[in-house]
Amino acid sequence: MKTILQASLTAIAFAVLPVHAQTLELNVGHTLAPDSHYQVATTRMAELAAKKSNGQIKINVFPQSQLGGEVKMIQAARTGGLDMFITAQAPLVNTVKAYSLFDMPYLFDSVDQANKVLSGPVGKEFLDMLPKYNLVGLGFLSVMERNVFSSKPINSGADMAGMKLRVMQSPGYVKAYESFGAQPTPMAYGDVYMSLQQGVVDGADTSPDQFVMDKFVEVSKFYNLTKVHYLPALLIVSKPKWDKLTPQQQAIVKSSADEALADSRAYYKKSYADSIERMKKAGVTVVEPNLAPMKQTSSKVDADLLANIPDGKKLYDKVQAAKKG
Repeated sequence: MKTILQASLTAIAFAVLPVHAQTLELNVGHTLAPDSHYQVATTRMAELAAKKSNGQIKINVFPQSQLGGEVKMIQAARTGGLDMFITAQAPLVNTVKAYSLFDMPYLFDSVDQANKVLSGPVGKEFLDMLPKYNLVGLGFLSVMERNVFSSKPINSGADMAGMKLRVMQSPGYVKAYESFGAQPTPMAYGDVYMSLQQGVVDGADTSPDQFVMDKFVEVSKFYNLTKVHYLPALLIVSKPKWDKLTPQQQAIVKSSADEALADSRAYYKKSYADSIERMKKAGVTVVEPNLAPMKQTSSKVDADLLANIPDGKKLYDKVQAAKKG
């Protein structure tokens, strides 16, 4: 059910700003490349906002960490130093600990399922956690399916035993891969390419589009559809900045974001499929492991992880219920 504020914003979403209104200029930053779904979301939002406001809202897009990494952008937005940004969920965990729920192994079964859940009441509940921290969530982009790329094929969880894998250093990622017998290895993402090339690590995890864009096809022979984690991404605006916008401006930015996020989700889905084909053409073998035993193995760490997440069991149960809806 819509709140009074949401209803009011919807009612004036297409209102025309007064001709004499001062131009509103907003900067939005993200960390990915110009051919990413982050860029699609932000540039499309900028186009829509300009159109709906008759040019009186201008959104400037800064990709590839031009405004800083995700942690820096989160901090800047909380103090009003940055207008808007996109971040993956993981860097938000230090600010909103409940977001670590998304680090649970096999929380979702597919990109489509995860996007559907996050577009509904569960996603709204997580967005509603942000204003307390001086952030306003405009919505979720597509989740990113993280799969292991490696120097050898992974047909089962047991094949990861003893492998040194670079994964994000959150308990959900580390414990999940430890349950398979792997050795999660801390490492900056920028160092993974050379470390694979030199045999320092045996593999790492990332989404298909990033695997191709970051040229891991050159140093990894196998891309394994392990699907252990689905990493959400959010479009966020600084609350200090948001509170200074007029209701009309808020409505235009929000409606533009809604349309842009839908476009970016569709783009990611196409990019996923295209990237799988591109890596195959580059000589990478795409492996489809038997996931059922892997889910059973990793589920043994669920209770410990949930115990350290605020309202963890309650939020987990809501996700499971939404998956069946």
